[in-house]
Amino acid sequence: MKEVGKIWMNGKLVPFKNAKVHVLTHALHYSTAVFEGIRCYNTPNGSAIFRLPEHVDRFFNSAKLYGMKIRYTKKQIIDAIIKTVKASGLKECYIRPIAYYGYGTMGLTPTLNKVDVSIACLEMIGEPKAGKFSGAKCKISKWIRIDSKSQPMQSKSAANYSNAALARVEALKSGYDEAIMLNSSGKVAEGSAENIFIIKNGIIKTPPLNADILNGITRDSIIRLIKSNGIKLIEKNLTVKELLKADEVFMTGTAAEVKSVAKINKTTIGNGKIGNITKTLQKSFMDVTMGKEQKFAFWLRYI
Repeated sequence: MKEVGKIWMNGKLVPFKNAKVHVLTHALHYSTAVFEGIRCYNTPNGSAIFRLPEHVDRFFNSAKLYGMKIRYTKKQIIDAIIKTVKASGLKECYIRPIAYYGYGTMGLTPTLNKVDVSIACLEMIGEPKAGKFSGAKCKISKWIRIDSKSQPMQSKSAANYSNAALARVEALKSGYDEAIMLNSSGKVAEGSAENIFIIKNGIIKTPPLNADILNGITRDSIIRLIKSNGIKLIEKNLTVKELLKADEVFMTGTAAEVKSVAKINKTTIGNGKIGNITKTLQKSFMDVTMGKEQKFAFWLRYI
């Protein structure tokens, strides 16, 4: 990982290499952390952060679901994110805010420890070809998505992503690009770090939020773009059969943006190429992020 600019830690910008935590930090031992992934795009009108208020809202909601008290206001975090991006010197980057129980009392109960907050900017490395220029190959994971009755899946928490990492590693070791996870009811949930959509006979379907999925901000953006393009969309529980028989399948996420799926297990989706509707949505989304779509210009925060 390339060292870029400075990292914001509890109100101060510190050199990248000095942004350290103690080995007994509570979050390291018990996954008591919540985080966000945010993109800053290099648009023709300058650097712009995509849907910054919505990401910060979700950041605070994730903390609330875990009973974590962030000792900064939303405005302070927004200002800190902008300050950190400017300090990075990058025109476009991936932004990672994280709130976590820090060093203090050891043991399972975290509430005696302060909630620390850090914000880092990472350089975006070249786009993966799988999903953007050719369809990704996905494996239906043997690992089941955590049930929301076990822990809040609407929270973007570190604890949830240990489950996702198991699925991702399993898929990669089996020669695939990504995993698709089912929920405890055997219905389609999401990818390891992306929401999922299918297209059949021109109708787009996606699992509802109660399918134990994260309320993805890119997911919400795509749903709004779909509706603005006059395409029919249905939120419903999806079976594996519906997934495999789809004409097109795509995934969405902050890092993935809009990623086409060409193969699931041994089944080729459609003709194995990026479908026309997926291509349209890929272009529509990139037009929005580049400030070319006036209708959604309010999603960009120029800095």
